[in-house]
Amino acid sequence: MGKERTLVISDIHGCYDAFNRLLERVNYEPVKDQLILLGDFVSKGPDSKLVVEQSASLVREHGAIAVQGNHDERFVDIVRNKTKEAREKFFRHGGRQTVYSYLKGSDMTGSEDDLLNRLRETVLERYPYHADFLEQLPYYYEDTHFIYVHAGLNPKYTNWKEQPKRDFLYIKDSFHRADTVVDKVVVFGHTKTVDLHGRADVWYGKGKIGIDGGCASGLQLNALEIIGEEVRSFSVPARRAAIS
Repeated sequence: MGKERTLVISDIHGCYDAFNRLLERVNYEPVKDQLILLGDFVSKGPDSKLVVEQSASLVREHGAIAVQGNHDERFVDIVRNKTKEAREKFFRHGGRQTVYSYLKGSDMTGSEDDLLNRLRETVLERYPYHADFLEQLPYYYEDTHFIYVHAGLNPKYTNWKEQPKRDFLYIKDSFHRADTVVDKVVVFGHTKTVDLHGRADVWYGKGKIGIDGGCASGLQLNALEIIGEEVRSFSVPARRAAIS
């Protein structure tokens, strides 16, 4: 039996509270809804560990679909100690918040190398399935009318599935500015919509829809609801409103 709705969320970036408020806002029901998560579960926001734990559970227990984002790849590279480049970029792009999330309640003093070593030890000893989950995520998903990807599609590739892995995770301007070469609408995150049209709301372009509301930057978390070919959006602010 097919699902009644498709719900798409991207770039949660450790915003666990906003993620759950958004699922409540859209009245997510796993039996009726196909949830698709477009990567970047970690970094920048305060609760990467909780977001990865919940997302893995949603995939495992409720059939949600998740694709990999560039921050997820970098997290795995850090944990597996794969590349020097990952280590150099990690702290420049929200990695310290990831460390805090996994080492919460312990001493946070020490050099960046010390913190990275402790992060690796903690993840590999206590949460190895987090690294396994993020590492095995696919780069895209598609259905009848839409292609779902973290960053976008390179218009130079008529067979988009042959584009380099880096394009799925990182592409920006060349995708945003050019017409797509596919006959399906591309739903993507990675680039904050405020950078596309000056607002945190969902961005509707020609043959493409951007949904990264910039939650970890203090803006909002967006969800795209798809029923057939009809779409509409929902959002929640990054932080709960203060109660006066």
